[in-house]
Amino acid sequence: MRSIRQRLTVGYVVALTLAIVVFGTVLYYNRRQANLTELDSRLEVEAEVANGLLGELSRSLGRLPPVLQGIQGTLQGFRHYVVLVGRDGTPKLTVEPTGGSLDSTAVTRLLRLATESDQTRWGTAAVFPGRPDLRYYVTGVARSDPELRSILVGATVDEVLFGPSDLLRAMLYIAPLLILVSILVGSWLARTSLQPLESTIDELTAITDGKSLHRRLPVDPAATDELARLSLAANAMFSRLEHSFSAQQRFVAEASHELKTPLMVLRVGVERALTNPKMPAESLEPLDESLEEINRMSELVDSLLMLARADEGRAPLAVEECDLRELVSEAGETANILAEANQILVRTDVPSRPVLLPVDRNRIRQLLLNLVTNAVKFTPAHGEVRVGIVDVDATVQIVVRDTGIGIAAGDLPHIFDRFWRADPARTRDEAKAGTGLGLAITKWIAEAHGGAITVQSRPGKGTVFTVSLPRSVAPNATPVV
Repeated sequence: MRSIRQRLTVGYVVALTLAIVVFGTVLYYNRRQANLTELDSRLEVEAEVANGLLGELSRSLGRLPPVLQGIQGTLQGFRHYVVLVGRDGTPKLTVEPTGGSLDSTAVTRLLRLATESDQTRWGTAAVFPGRPDLRYYVTGVARSDPELRSILVGATVDEVLFGPSDLLRAMLYIAPLLILVSILVGSWLARTSLQPLESTIDELTAITDGKSLHRRLPVDPAATDELARLSLAANAMFSRLEHSFSAQQRFVAEASHELKTPLMVLRVGVERALTNPKMPAESLEPLDESLEEINRMSELVDSLLMLARADEGRAPLAVEECDLRELVSEAGETANILAEANQILVRTDVPSRPVLLPVDRNRIRQLLLNLVTNAVKFTPAHGEVRVGIVDVDATVQIVVRDTGIGIAAGDLPHIFDRFWRADPARTRDEAKAGTGLGLAITKWIAEAHGGAITVQSRPGKGTVFTVSLPRSVAPNATPVV
């Protein structure tokens, strides 16, 4: 089952059902045994009464026939089966509760039960076909009557089971109602018990977006239950994470800021050396490589500084209404220049009418350059790169499509992570491998405008990046006057 609420409800229902079954079973067998004990006592009393009466009648009447006639009425009043057995093993008197006479088969079976042993005993046996078993009591007849051997008093067990059977039937009728009530009560208990957990989950979901580490879970100071302890532990963890993230962001921002000046000095020095006519020819190539690495390092530092400021919320957008067609056309021209060396065809598809949108012109230009640069970089010679605009109701989509080497399915979830780079085999030129921050910046620019960026790709079939931008102004935008 998917939720704790469902498991608690089912567990509650199963536990209550088992309790009802166990309680009902114990109660049924307890009542059955009590009724059986009561019946045994009644049979024993009736046998003793009959035995005592036989002794008195034998002393007063002497002969057996008058004795049997005198006791028959009393035995019929017992409303049970009674069999008097003689010393010769033949039935001297049989009494049926209904007042009728027993058939020969039943008499034979009763005689066998009465003559199996001379000892007093209780037992249960099947005597009447198609009817309940007989519970019987056998005891010897008083010594005063030499012609009688034993007396058997019995009753069918339906007398014992009548009360427990009604109880069992009533419980079977009530059980579905009890189970239904248990489902409703169990669901209500699970829902009310887990309601604080639902609130905690909502708060955790809001906090774990990476931008709300300053938030904390609400905790009742007087609460000491497990949820309160969980919330306190989570708040302590968030405090540590917030401190760590803040320290990391400050370090990245300060380090990036401090590196800008020495890198600028290095670049100026190398550029001055390259333009010096007295510089030996053999030194020009190392200086040119150094300048390329300095420029690459400067680009990395600028990207780190921008992302650090974005994480701190200190990178607002300078929004102004502009025609996206101009920015896309500029990106297409840049892509065309980059693609000339490998004879890659670059196409730009823009609508004929203006596509006006409130955006930060410089950030969107940066987003487009990152995408088209990647598209050209990973497209083999004689391939194709297409940059276009799709106007869709409340949003405008910028689509960058290439016929490049594509991205593996396992790499797609990570391509927007910072400093993440796919297999180096994907890069045709190690010098153009990049810093691993371009797509992270692209994603931030899209989300800062209130939009989103998605990617679709298949190895060997190319890649499609789609940037969706809303027509409304982003919340953190600063309009340009």
